[in-house]
Amino acid sequence: MPKTIVVVGYGPGISTAVAEKFGAEGFSVALVARNAERLAEGVAALQAKGVTAAGFQGDASNPVSMSAAIGKARDTLGPITVLHWNAISGSQSGDLMAIDPTGVGGVFDVAIVGLLSAVHEVLPDLKSTGEGAVLVTNGAFGFNVPAMDALAVSLKAMGVALANAAKAKLVGLLSDRLKADGVYVGEVTVAGAVRGTPYAADGGIEGAKIADQFWDLYQARNEVRATVS
Repeated sequence: MPKTIVVVGYGPGISTAVAEKFGAEGFSVALVARNAERLAEGVAALQAKGVTAAGFQGDASNPVSMSAAIGKARDTLGPITVLHWNAISGSQSGDLMAIDPTGVGGVFDVAIVGLLSAVHEVLPDLKSTGEGAVLVTNGAFGFNVPAMDALAVSLKAMGVALANAAKAKLVGLLSDRLKADGVYVGEVTVAGAVRGTPYAADGGIEGAKIADQFWDLYQARNEVRATVS
């Protein structure tokens, strides 16, 4: 049976590597992002490798936009087997003491509202395939340890830390909730900058290493979390 992975938050680094990995394993690939030019380049690169691919514009913070993009992906490439959530919020709230507290909820627009909306949209497909999965990229700022809290504060990444911590909890809840439906939910936490992204001036973690970890989780389907550094 043909398989399709939807990669939300497509860009350089992790999502590119995941698209290539799953494409090489026989998946059709739907790329979702706001940037049309980036999508076109990504689709062309995948097609050059012999992967069936298509791009769809969508805003990960907007449930209506996500529903429309995923619906178009389904219509174009068929039922969805895997959702890869790699989207990052544009609302970071770097210093929690320098913002209006009533606006802090914006850090969850992508990490919680967007992700949950996408899961709702793909769930019928995931349940019907028998191999459905939700794979989530997360960051180490969400670790509940004093050293990471101090680092998030020093780098003015406090909003990111809140979003990552909440996303990790959501992954655990979804994993437990959906296991009876045969849907696997897994998370890879990336503890460091990823090569090829603006956050890694020199060096960094290879995207392919992270993609391999996602593939291993998907294949084994018995561990919810892994960390790559």
